[in-house]
Amino acid sequence: MTTTGLDPHEDEVGTLPDALRVRSEKQPDETAYVFLRDGEEPDSTLTYRELHDAALARAAAFGAAGLRGANAVLLYPSGLEFVRTLLGCMYGRVAAAPVQVPRRREGVRRLRRIADDAGTTTVLTTAEVRDEIRDRFGALPELAGLTLLATDGPGAVPADAAGPALPAPGPNDIALLQYTSGSTGDPKGVMVSHANFLANVAETDELWPCEPHGTVVNWLPLFHDMGMLFGVVMPLWAGIPSYLMAPESFIRRPARWLEAIARFGGTHAAAPSFAYELCARAAAEGKTGQVGDLSRWRVAANGAEPVRWQTVQAFTTAFAPHGFRPEAMCPGYGLAENTLKATGDRQDREPSVLWLSAEALREGIVEQAGEDADGALPLVSSGGTVAGTRVRIVDPHTRRPCPPGRVGEIWINGPCVAGGYRGRPQESEATFRARVAGEEDVRAGTHLRTGDLGFLHDGELYVTGRLKDVIIRQGRNHYPQDVELSAERAAPGLHPNCAAAFSVDDGTRERLVVVVEADGRVLKSPGAQALRARVRDAVYEDHRLNADEVLVVRRGALPKTSSGKVQRRACRARYEDGELAASAVRTPPEAAGSVGEA
Repeated sequence: MTTTGLDPHEDEVGTLPDALRVRSEKQPDETAYVFLRDGEEPDSTLTYRELHDAALARAAAFGAAGLRGANAVLLYPSGLEFVRTLLGCMYGRVAAAPVQVPRRREGVRRLRRIADDAGTTTVLTTAEVRDEIRDRFGALPELAGLTLLATDGPGAVPADAAGPALPAPGPNDIALLQYTSGSTGDPKGVMVSHANFLANVAETDELWPCEPHGTVVNWLPLFHDMGMLFGVVMPLWAGIPSYLMAPESFIRRPARWLEAIARFGGTHAAAPSFAYELCARAAAEGKTGQVGDLSRWRVAANGAEPVRWQTVQAFTTAFAPHGFRPEAMCPGYGLAENTLKATGDRQDREPSVLWLSAEALREGIVEQAGEDADGALPLVSSGGTVAGTRVRIVDPHTRRPCPPGRVGEIWINGPCVAGGYRGRPQESEATFRARVAGEEDVRAGTHLRTGDLGFLHDGELYVTGRLKDVIIRQGRNHYPQDVELSAERAAPGLHPNCAAAFSVDDGTRERLVVVVEADGRVLKSPGAQALRARVRDAVYEDHRLNADEVLVVRRGALPKTSSGKVQRRACRARYEDGELAASAVRTPPEAAGSVGEA
């Protein structure tokens, strides 16, 4: 299959700035990026020549400001200024740490924690965001000592600035500090090199080739690893246009994403599982009537872990009349510590699913069951590896390889594994340079410990959960995402990713807590009290687990990652601090005391 990706040797590409230079020479006036206003109409456009010139100008300005060789926080909304500045930082050898624009004080605290961890006081942003931050949060102590520099607006960057005079970045230089979600309140900066970026995008292009006339359509936040790789880096590598929209445009009306894919001929788009579920729900509610032809969509990368089989079926069925092909749904697995993608399902076949005995899986045993068998659980394959990446399943306690048919920790070896966490040598050694027991010889190589659980079947990875999130009851493992799915289905109208299940130690035993977000419609009917009872019943019916406490909170109360995934450990911390209980929806006094009250 013909792809449009660069050849690192023929094109002399060792870094992303090299890739931009080549594109600006070969395709100077072709469209590189387009930003869609409200997720619908093209608002601004960048050609490869324009992006190259803008990036060089910013690199020169950063050098003049003394930033060359330093770190800087990037604080941008989704848009083309983020793209210009990201490439400008790479040209100028400034290690960028992208962060979400804060809307609340907690976001400002996270901004400060990341700036401190990155060892910088410089925050690059737009003039509009700078002024907004100063107006809303200027009096907060967390902003003290931080310098907010606008890269747009009059005089921000000299239009005739020369390119960088010092040596260009090399493959082993740090291109990015990708901060993890920080679910424990302690975000860690993954040091991603240019070589890591190019290896990951080359593997992605091999797995999901970008053919001539391909197009990317992306709503994911650009500061997030998945949004950055699919929305910015992969299109640059492949030389195909990328249409970008703000995440808010998708969340407010999910059909906008599909409408843009149809309108602009999207061939590649990526999202977590919950986004596909939102689209399927919108179709069921008759809200996707303006979605056109989706037959050009070749890769619908599904990056949530694990991918829900019911969602795959619902989305595929809903949009088959629009030309969406089942084989376009491509589940995958990745994480920031591996730059992004580790495994993926190829685009020329439908997703694979295994029906397993839930009872055996709780014991860490992979035992296939019939689809109609009692307690049968569907697990969707996250595909296999390509190129130099290798996945192994290892016992997290003994560090020995697990035999076939057993669940263990997912370990990764390959060129996409990042260099470690900035300023955390001991944690980096334990996480990024783990060795399998009995293979301590240097030639055997080191591995990234992902902290995720799964198994291999016919060479493909199946993800079962997160090691630290597993709920243990009577010596048996229960995966929180299964409990959360039961809670989400307890009442009509609950949104995907609206529940968090975790255990807490009260000093005498482990207690199971389930927290559910609900909007005004659900709180009106069936109401908080009845919803708690339904959640308890559903969890017991599906898992034979008694929830010790069920909390109902309003939408937005659960902490989530930038891609929309619930942060269970942050939920547990807020629960233990009393924050979730304080924000819980209360039962009216006249209704108190009924069965199901938490």
